Amino acid sequence: MAHPRPGPQNGPNDDRNSQAGQQSGFGRPFNLSEALPYTPFTSVVPFDSSVLPAPSIGSASPAPSVNDLISTQDFDALNHEAQVQGSHSKRLQQTLNQVQHLLKQGNITEFKFKTGPKATAATSTSRAAAGLAPFSKMVFESTSIPFRYPTPDTPTSTSPNGHQAAPTRTPNLAKQSAPVPQKSGKVKQSPTQKVRQPHGSNLARVEVHLPTKSQLEKASSAFRASVNASASASPAPRASPSTGGTPAPVPQVENEIHPPKTDRPVKSALASPQPAEDLEEAIVVTPVKSASQVPQVPQGSQRSGIAIELPATKFFDKTEFMVVPDEPDEPVNLSRKRKRGEFDGEDAYGESLALRQRADAAFHDLRLFLQSVFEAEDYALRHQVGNDLIILMADNKTTLTSVGQTKVQTLLGKTISLNCFQSAPLDDLLRLQRLCEVALKYVEPLEIKIEGSWELADVEQWIQLLPSLEIAIKAARTSLRMMCGGREDKQLYSEGTIEQSLNLFKRVVDGIVIPIAELRSTGNTADLFKHLTAYKKKIVSLFSDCQKLFSLMSTLMSKIDTSDTFTNTLEFASSQLIFIETAHAERESVIDTQKFDGLRLAAMDMLSQIFLLNPSQRQGILNDILTSLEKLPLGKRARTFKLIDGSSIQPVSALIMRLVQTSAGKVDDSKGSNRSTIAQSTEENPEDSVEGPSAGKAITFSIRDEGHGAAQHSTAIQELNSVASPLMDTAVRNASYVVQFIVNRALKSTKSGDTPYRNLLDLFVEDFTSCLDNPDWPAAELLLRLLTTMVRQLVEGDKTGVPAKNMALELLGIIGASISKLRGHVRKTANSLDAKDADDLGMFLSDLAASALELNSRPEHMVAWTGPYRATLEYLQNRFTEDPHLASAISFIISDWATKVCNGYDLFLDDFDERDQEFGRLAYRLREMILDRHWLSSEFSFKEVSPSQAKLSYSIMLLRSPLCESFSAILNILLGSMASDQPTVRSKSLKSINQVLETDPSILDGDSVVIQLILKCSNDSSTQVRDSALGLIGKCIGMRPALEERMTATVVERFIDTGPGVRKRAMKLAKDIYLRNNNKAVRSAIANGILHRVQDPEESVRDLARQVIEEVWFSPFHDGENSAVSQISLADHVALMVQTVKQGSVSNVLDKVLQALLGSESKAAQASLEVCTKLVASMFDLVDNPDSDDPSVPSGRDALQVLMIFAKAEASLFTFEQLRLLKPHITSIGSSEDLAVSRAVVVIYRRVLPQLSSAHAPFLADVRKELVPAITKVTRALLDDIVACLWIISTLLETSEQLARLVSSSLTAIQKMRLMSQKEPFNEHKTRQFERYTLIVGMIGKHCDLDSNLQLFKANFPKWTGTSVSKLMVDVIIPFAAPSQPLEVRKAALDAVGLVCQASPRNYDSANVYTVFQQVFDEQNPVLESMIMRSFKEFLFTEEKRSEQAVKATSVNGSKSEKKRELTVIGGTSFDDVASATTQRFLKEIIRIATATQDDHAFLAVEILASINRQGLVHPKETGVTFITLETSSNGRISELAYLEHKALHGKHETVVEREYVKALQASFAYQRDIAKDPRGATTNPFVPKLHMMMDVLQISKSKNRQRFLEKLCKQIEFEVNKLDTSEEIPPHVQYTRFIVENLAFVEYITIKELHSTVSMLEKLVTSIGATVAQAIESELFQVRMDTLDSMPSADVLGEAQQQPSHLQIDLTRLRQLTSASMILLAVWEVRTHLRRLYGMGTTSRRESKGKTQGKDLSKAPTKVPSVTGDKVWEEISNIMTSLTSRERMVQTCKAFVELMNVDKEFLVQDDDEDMNGDEPSTPGNDDDDDEHDQPSAGRGRKRKALGNTPAGGKKKRARSSSQPRKRGRPRKQSMEANQQDADGELDDGDW
Repeated sequence: MAHPRPGPQNGPNDDRNSQAGQQSGFGRPFNLSEALPYTPFTSVVPFDSSVLPAPSIGSASPAPSVNDLISTQDFDALNHEAQVQGSHSKRLQQTLNQVQHLLKQGNITEFKFKTGPKATAATSTSRAAAGLAPFSKMVFESTSIPFRYPTPDTPTSTSPNGHQAAPTRTPNLAKQSAPVPQKSGKVKQSPTQKVRQPHGSNLARVEVHLPTKSQLEKASSAFRASVNASASASPAPRASPSTGGTPAPVPQVENEIHPPKTDRPVKSALASPQPAEDLEEAIVVTPVKSASQVPQVPQGSQRSGIAIELPATKFFDKTEFMVVPDEPDEPVNLSRKRKRGEFDGEDAYGESLALRQRADAAFHDLRLFLQSVFEAEDYALRHQVGNDLIILMADNKTTLTSVGQTKVQTLLGKTISLNCFQSAPLDDLLRLQRLCEVALKYVEPLEIKIEGSWELADVEQWIQLLPSLEIAIKAARTSLRMMCGGREDKQLYSEGTIEQSLNLFKRVVDGIVIPIAELRSTGNTADLFKHLTAYKKKIVSLFSDCQKLFSLMSTLMSKIDTSDTFTNTLEFASSQLIFIETAHAERESVIDTQKFDGLRLAAMDMLSQIFLLNPSQRQGILNDILTSLEKLPLGKRARTFKLIDGSSIQPVSALIMRLVQTSAGKVDDSKGSNRSTIAQSTEENPEDSVEGPSAGKAITFSIRDEGHGAAQHSTAIQELNSVASPLMDTAVRNASYVVQFIVNRALKSTKSGDTPYRNLLDLFVEDFTSCLDNPDWPAAELLLRLLTTMVRQLVEGDKTGVPAKNMALELLGIIGASISKLRGHVRKTANSLDAKDADDLGMFLSDLAASALELNSRPEHMVAWTGPYRATLEYLQNRFTEDPHLASAISFIISDWATKVCNGYDLFLDDFDERDQEFGRLAYRLREMILDRHWLSSEFSFKEVSPSQAKLSYSIMLLRSPLCESFSAILNILLGSMASDQPTVRSKSLKSINQVLETDPSILDGDSVVIQLILKCSNDSSTQVRDSALGLIGKCIGMRPALEERMTATVVERFIDTGPGVRKRAMKLAKDIYLRNNNKAVRSAIANGILHRVQDPEESVRDLARQVIEEVWFSPFHDGENSAVSQISLADHVALMVQTVKQGSVSNVLDKVLQALLGSESKAAQASLEVCTKLVASMFDLVDNPDSDDPSVPSGRDALQVLMIFAKAEASLFTFEQLRLLKPHITSIGSSEDLAVSRAVVVIYRRVLPQLSSAHAPFLADVRKELVPAITKVTRALLDDIVACLWIISTLLETSEQLARLVSSSLTAIQKMRLMSQKEPFNEHKTRQFERYTLIVGMIGKHCDLDSNLQLFKANFPKWTGTSVSKLMVDVIIPFAAPSQPLEVRKAALDAVGLVCQASPRNYDSANVYTVFQQVFDEQNPVLESMIMRSFKEFLFTEEKRSEQAVKATSVNGSKSEKKRELTVIGGTSFDDVASATTQRFLKEIIRIATATQDDHAFLAVEILASINRQGLVHPKETGVTFITLETSSNGRISELAYLEHKALHGKHETVVEREYVKALQASFAYQRDIAKDPRGATTNPFVPKLHMMMDVLQISKSKNRQRFLEKLCKQIEFEVNKLDTSEEIPPHVQYTRFIVENLAFVEYITIKELHSTVSMLEKLVTSIGATVAQAIESELFQVRMDTLDSMPSADVLGEAQQQPSHLQIDLTRLRQLTSASMILLAVWEVRTHLRRLYGMGTTSRRESKGKTQGKDLSKAPTKVPSVTGDKVWEEISNIMTSLTSRERMVQTCKAFVELMNVDKEFLVQDDDEDMNGDEPSTPGNDDDDDEHDQPSAGRGRKRKALGNTPAGGKKKRARSSSQPRKRGRPRKQSMEANQQDADGELDDGDW
């Protein structure tokens, strides 16, 4: 449908059409004939109207036709009623209302048209309505549809259609007849809005929106219901009232600015055009095809409709674009200054009529009720009887009932809140107060305190007092409520009433609340608990009244000036209630613990009020709170304070934050002027002086308004700073005091210690971080900021201990994670604002957040008047009425805002007037806001701030706070600590980094140094650090999967870590990587590493490795699916397995894994068997593949290797058809083309052929035909498999004659060679022949039983009369093993004999065999010994397997007879006697070989010993010493195998093995000295004792047994100086001692008791033996005599002796003996000192006190001091071992030992520059020189010999304190007669 309008119509835009339109002046919509010339239908000739579809409603298909919407009969009936009747009928009016409802502005779409350059006169509205039907005309004339342009300043004029009194227009409308581009500088839109406008607004588009189908149907149904009679049908259809019957709405003409183009208003006209001179009255602009006049799409329209798209612009107009600044502009339309009239009309009763009415009603109710009370009182006094309102007390006194008290309190509260309490008669209030005083006085003498000894009768008597107590509490509340009303009448403020109320409250708290809170259901008070629980409801009611009274006292304190007694009493009560210890469970409490929480919250409010009103008491309040923290609970009941977001924190955390926030509020100390006893309600604020925060005096400000502040911005800033800085300084000072107190206490406690400060610190930090992004608690940022500064100093301090650094790193991790979480929240919120928040404020905050995240936001934007601070404040102030506690948060944020403004102003060095003026205005406003909290709300209004916008605003503030800006510094500290020299610090930093990563993984992006440090830590020397690093690697891969490729190699490397826990973590992590990653190379590397762990020495690691392999290689195929995708996946997996086997040596491991997987013990054995069958079938598809350069493409050779492994594991996986496929690969077995392929096929046949039957005889015969010729050509390994296959085939075919003939011919040839060798020796050719013959005979003898062919052999050997072919083989070959034969011949003969004996063990007992074997062992030829031991090994392994299989068969069959039969021989086999005899015969030789070297020859002997040990063939003590010795081997295979066998022996025969430990210790030392060539007791990098495996085994034993072993170890050091052998360069006992003490220095002690015992033994050793050695040195070396001691000061004795060259006269041997003894004892003392330092035992005592450490602590594990390493003791012992290099060194060593015995260096006064040396122990304070003469123990620094060790008649020696040079700065000790310190001094407590 087209609009009739002047100018260009819906057709060609030419002058002719324009003129025609002006002449015709259509007054109605075009009909079909009139519109047809302007449509494409002009080309249809002849034209038929049926081609036009009927109009439809809605845009969806199918839509209802307009013709069918309403019947013409109903419409004609309405027209008839509208025309005929004078008064409209009800149905006509109802239909009219329905149509008008559809035409309401909210139900139709507003049409917006682009204004055009040409205009014409407006169409007359009378002409527009002409010709309408009566009902349509009624709708047109009675419907008002207001329209206006979106300019907000233009008022909307509404009137019925066509009846405007006068046209509405703007004054400058005439000037805008043509479009004029507006300057961008005057545009009111923000750049953000311009950028965010959709570019679609530049398209030419007109939208026509029609009412919905449901709306039209509703109108139709209403219309039909209103029609009673139907009129005749009209032949011509008419438009319905909802479509054509209503003309287009007429918009008001207003001025609208849309930069950079001007949209002209459109006025819709339905009348004929007006003359040109009427342009000033009504202007209608038509659209033109101009780039600057493109109509704009209405924004915000979400209705569906029919859109008519006009051609888009073809021109680019630069005026439509503008430059957008990079920084967001502050929105200017958010805040509006209130007009003064908005608050001027208020009177005493309120600001509105409704409020005055409510006040009058409340006042009337109060007067009425008081009158009723007084009348009731008079009645009660007259009649001496109480009533509903009055209780008659003793002495004819009256008081209000409980109901009356409740009612009057409600009425008083209403009148006070409605400001009408001032009008209440004073006499009435005083009389009411006197009634309340009676109740208070009545309860004063009552005994209300609960006693723990009460019985049931006492409880019932106490319950009877509760009603009187409840009335008294309510009476106190009524009295205090009147005092809080703000009246000036002094008579109301009775000090006596206040005191009575206070005393009552204190008695209730002390006598009822606290006793009930501490009452428990157990112990002596169980009966009382039960009695009181029965009256739970009454007690709860009392608690509720008490809480309300407490809250009212807090309000009273803020209203009037109270006494110090009142304040101090409530402060003490508040502290009691806050830290009251409530029950941990509800069943343990008389009433619900939530009731106590309510009292606790009221106490917090009271304490906050006191803190605010009494600045002088703030320090004391903080001290009371902090010193009471120990009383806080640490369990689930710790966090009971609910936050607005639903989370919970500790109440004391909330209290501390509230007190810090309160500190930043304006403090008014002049209570006399503002809060006096009459509670002055008027607060003057003269313009010439404004009161500042200074106490007791007024500050005069020169800046009086905003304009003044803008003009003198510098002065405004200074005045603001003078007000705000003291407030923030106070808050910072209080927060700093709190943080320092808690941290300092936490540094002195541990998480498991007696004091809870360490745990409390964690709780506080967690609470503060929970509140960090909550605008209700801005102090959380300040507290965390100060805490961060303090812990950063701890981490960066050089003298900070490791525990303190660990604590600091843990806290930094928590804080860093919270900051990271905040940044992530801001980033997410700013990028995804909700539709309701995407307004001007939301857009500004979004852009500002992006800048703040990058730390490049401008200061003026952060502190802008309509910025984040203002939005946060407005949000808090809107909630202030609901939560009055927000006052402290508001004050804190205002002060912080003011501080930021001052700092921001000072940052700008340039002068920019506009910016500085804004700072000046802002400074004035903030100063007023600080001085008057209501100033902002009274002077300015602000748009409503949503909670999400408020949180975003506050988060932006936090992002630019010092705390969040230090995030990079925190992260750098954590990263730097990952490279610390302390393992625990490195581990803790990794865990802290983990916390940060969980909240913000973005720090891993790019070339992150975090990744490098983590990878470095994964190779750390500390197991704990490596484990933490692996855990962090897993987190990093989970958060950033792209890092997986980079980190996988590191994870695989940790498979061979020394720590079992690290290995297991690495495998678990690798499993996850494997399942996620499809890269074959990665999967192959992981599988290869895990397969090797199947042979791990740790059982748990082995089990995990098998489990992981099962989960990644077999479990994914358990579903049994046979789809194409599954087949492809299976083929890929086969290729992966082939690649893994090819690249890694896992063949001998994989078959064990498969056997365990397919074994009967496996739960998934059947499913795994099916999977393996599929894998084997899939691998057969690869058998014929050629070799490829691509490693991912498996070749046939590689596939056969894997098939060979599967065949070894389970033969049933193969089918006969698969075996047939392998037959071609053995045709070339005799050649050397591909031995690997041939051997693989033969091995498969060897394993699988036994399951075939004789039905496959042709196939078996063909295979034998191919294999027999190859016997003489193939290698030894292949020959072994070929012979085994041939024997299997022979068994199946039941013929072995061919093999028998082959053996017979070989034996014949060997006999001939023996005869020939007697004539001429073996040459090279004959030797090779002999080797081949013997190898054939040996292999056949190993695999075949040819006794069935006995006659054949007797025919070839007529002289042979034996009955065993194997014995014949041995007898023929054994002569060649004689010593007279060449070595190669003997080697081949022994090899063949060994092979035959493996299958026929009885030959080991033949005299000719074991005699030859003994000759070989006597010769000690390793090559020949290997031949024999290899045979022993195979035989013993076979017997071991046979024994295991016999046990399994027995367990399966379960037959008693079989069990008895199996027990007749050891192990259940028939060759155990042979094994036992052979073992006993050659055990010593095997042990000799095992301990003679560390090569493969020794390992072979160790394997034999291990098998002997497992089978129990010898006594445990015969092999135990050997295994313990071999544990110290540097060959990993030897030590690992020996460790496993030692562990098994110890577990079975602990008592027997323990007796051999001393012998084993000596053997280990000899082994290390002679074989390993390293007599030291530990290895370096890191330090590991060589006996660590022995100590690991001893962990199985009881602590008492370990302690006994350590004591024996120490006793091995004992010696006699005269018997020391010093013939070697380093005497043997000196080396032995070094071996022992170095093991003791680095061994891991399990319990404190073991450590104490070891240290004590070492100290006793030195003091006992050392006394004798020191005496010998002094007498023989230095020639010190008793007369010398008596005549010379002790300080000069040793020095005088040194001057005499007596050491030159002493025998060198004797000097070496004395020196060796000194070396031993000095080394022992160094280890003792090292252990004391390492475990924090202190170094001030030489003997251990049994009673110092409690018995329960002795079983705990000792804790090492992280800063102590083994480098020092290692260097000291190394230095001691050089003492025998020269005579001078010997003398120095002897002197040093005497010095050690006489003067304890640990008590010497240190040099000034040595005092701070952390490695040396400092001098104890009680040994200072000032106390020397007063303390009898001043001689503690010297050590005397024990009297029991002094020889009879020996010289009495004096301490030689002069052996040390005199120290500088302090006098040396002179007391010679001081009492000697007891040798059994107490052992200092260590930090375990």
